[in-house]
Amino acid sequence: MPLYKTITPNSQTVVKIWKISESYNVLMQSLNLSSESLERVLGMKSEMHQRGFLSVRHLLREFGYQDADLYYDENGKPHLKDGKHISITHSFNFSAVIISDDVVGIDIEKQRDKITIIAHKFIDYEFDYLNEIDSDYIKKLTTIWCVKESLYKLFAKPGLSFKKYFLVIPFEIKDENTVAWIDYKNKNYRYNIHFLEFEGFTCAYAIA
Repeated sequence: MPLYKTITPNSQTVVKIWKISESYNVLMQSLNLSSESLERVLGMKSEMHQRGFLSVRHLLREFGYQDADLYYDENGKPHLKDGKHISITHSFNFSAVIISDDVVGIDIEKQRDKITIIAHKFIDYEFDYLNEIDSDYIKKLTTIWCVKESLYKLFAKPGLSFKKYFLVIPFEIKDENTVAWIDYKNKNYRYNIHFLEFEGFTCAYAIA
């Protein structure tokens, strides 16, 4: 299907989400990929990853960009040649792009029970307000992961531990927003976070 959802958090920022229902061949049609991008997508072993990659290029077109307008730095962070800030994510059959005049980060994750197995790896403080018998427990764990992943992309300091450096204050799923902090080199950075749910997925995005 085409564009799934468009969100405009402010006048300088737009989020676009794509539901990936098309085949690889359909997604590849009409795209003008750079030789580097073509080599990259052909080298992917998973068709799911290929379709995710191509759907992001379709999202770029929705913004008025082409594949050639996008490049990656040495840390793998995406950039646009016109200087606007961009962040990209895809998970299973959804992908999303956020573009803004401000520094941004975005993440989508599928809500799955197995996140409980790895929760101890990315959560510390948040365990103080989480409750395993809460009906929203899996959703909250997924939201916290998405928040921290979006901040990791925004902050762009490779190797930062989600558990050690990132903190998400208490929230309810119905709120669709929260506040998160990055504690790095004796400085605290505060961010307003927005999140939403759709079809068993969670998406969170941060704007500096």
